[in-house]
Amino acid sequence: MPTLTNIIDEANRLMDEAQREHLRLRLIGGLAVRIHSSNLDCINTQRIYPDIDFVVDRHQHRRLAGFFCNMGYLPDKSFNTLNGGKRQIYYDNQIGRHIDIFVGDFEMCHRLPLKDRLSLHPVTLPLAELFLTKTQIVELNHKDALDLIALLLNNEVGDRDDGMINLDRMVRLCARDWGLYTTTMINLGKLEQILATENPGLSETQTHLVSKRIQRIRNALQSASKPLLWKARDRVGTRLRWYVDVEEVDR
Repeated sequence: MPTLTNIIDEANRLMDEAQREHLRLRLIGGLAVRIHSSNLDCINTQRIYPDIDFVVDRHQHRRLAGFFCNMGYLPDKSFNTLNGGKRQIYYDNQIGRHIDIFVGDFEMCHRLPLKDRLSLHPVTLPLAELFLTKTQIVELNHKDALDLIALLLNNEVGDRDDGMINLDRMVRLCARDWGLYTTTMINLGKLEQILATENPGLSETQTHLVSKRIQRIRNALQSASKPLLWKARDRVGTRLRWYVDVEEVDR
């Protein structure tokens, strides 16, 4: 089956076919942010989507090779042999497209457990986890920062998953993982710096709204009750590395 040149059309094709085959693929990355950001054009970014990123149910990872082969992709055999239970890579060499799939949980600088979370949205991760896949990046780049601003601009911060960035879920994850908390707090500060020193294309009203939502997240994370092990790690602080140093996959 030939792939489509337009990456948005291709992502839709893959998702439609996965749903027909009851394969629980969920989009992450910039394309997932786009789905949840109806007001995206106001942000000053020439957003290019070179790759498609997914998470798949851990019990279905053995179906990926057959699915993507049928959809026109070739596996990275050496990578998938070594890492296939946690992450898999597929390519379309003619177009130069790369498919990156996390199996079960999302694991990069920090781990996001996703058990029972992939059924909450039919296409993407829930907004709380989608937000955290960006804030967990230790070396946050400008593109990812603008994705976070887009999510905050277009989605209310609330107490449920349906149409909101679920703050309760974010608090629970950060209260059990000091490293995730620390990186998230650092990156919230970076977002505020961008809003204060740059003009990402937002109006004054939009900038105030995003800033207010950042502050709400920060306040909730800071005020949440933390377990003893979390507090003990907090006393050590950043003198000890608190994240996994992620190596880029060759593309």
